[in-house]
Amino acid sequence: MGNTSSMLTQYDIEEVQSHCQDLFEQQEILSLYQRFCQLDRNAKGFISSDEFLSVPEFAMNPLSQRLLKMVDGLNFKDFVAFLSAFSAKASLRQKVKLIFQVYDSDGNGKVSSKDIMEVLRDLSGTFMSDEQREQVLSQVLKEAGYTNDSYLTLEDFIKVFGSCKPEMDVEIPVD
Repeated sequence: MGNTSSMLTQYDIEEVQSHCQDLFEQQEILSLYQRFCQLDRNAKGFISSDEFLSVPEFAMNPLSQRLLKMVDGLNFKDFVAFLSAFSAKASLRQKVKLIFQVYDSDGNGKVSSKDIMEVLRDLSGTFMSDEQREQVLSQVLKEAGYTNDSYLTLEDFIKVFGSCKPEMDVEIPVD
């Protein structure tokens, strides 16, 4: 599986399925492998930041720099594991965990109001002032029972997102 020019064996497919809690069918894994090989232009067995940025939808995403920290250097198995959160079969916890990781850019397991402000800034660009972002953040935190001084954990994110189901489903085209 390390050499992208080779084909996946049945064992490789089952290993990837197991690694991803069987969220993808075999045909979907084969399609993802083809896409992985297209992105891994130098057949190194992993995808670099530059290769991810070659996907226009990824490059245009306002959170692309945060996402790059999460995906740079992924091998195929980890690439599929990353995409698992976008499966229609993924649990709320799996989806919220990915969202949490986007906010927790330093990986310390806690999200501060500063972390949230940075994401809001990335998402809103020049459409909102820092003052407007502060007001939105304070209101959202207050409604969720937190303050600007609170540090949110993954469990807090699950509690907050538990009332709404994040729509992150992406269909994997199968040939």
